[in-house]
Amino acid sequence: MAKNSAAPASSDAPSEGTSLNGVPVGKGRATPSRAEREAARKRPLVADTKEAKARQRAELQARREKARVGMAAGDPKYLPARDQGAQRKFVRDYVDAGWHLGEAVMPAMVVVILATFIPLPEVQFYSFVALWIFIFFVVGDMILTSIMVKRAVKEKFGADKIEKGLGWYAAMRTVQMRFLRLPKPQVKRGQRPV
Repeated sequence: MAKNSAAPASSDAPSEGTSLNGVPVGKGRATPSRAEREAARKRPLVADTKEAKARQRAELQARREKARVGMAAGDPKYLPARDQGAQRKFVRDYVDAGWHLGEAVMPAMVVVILATFIPLPEVQFYSFVALWIFIFFVVGDMILTSIMVKRAVKEKFGADKIEKGLGWYAAMRTVQMRFLRLPKPQVKRGQRPV
């Protein structure tokens, strides 16, 4: 059997000027090998472009901002487990409605630090003594608030359905300055929850 040089071209062969997966095929270029065709088809599963990374960063930042705003507003969907529940919300509102000595701990410490720069030993000594006396009263306020909160929760929700740790939760919230509390206070001072 002799090979016929004038054999008719099969209908499957690409015609001149066409391309296969974006690679020109035809006269003047060898047919791409299988490895070349596979390499041309390969794409990363995750886009590795700067634009894609920037878009991902922007989406992540938007989700974080939405979660931060939701948590600050007290939206239950965004609250961590320690802040969820009706009793915890009641405790937050109860604490936020009152005045507490613990809110002044940080400013008092700043005053004592500034007093240490005064070169008089008496001023430095008495400022530390005053700070320790103040902290003693803050601890007393925390204990009193804890007892009052537990009593208020018992009245509102019943004695047999009280969550554990509400007293400590209330005490720790009294030590934070009002504008730094998260979730943000939902009640005004003096507006006790019922």
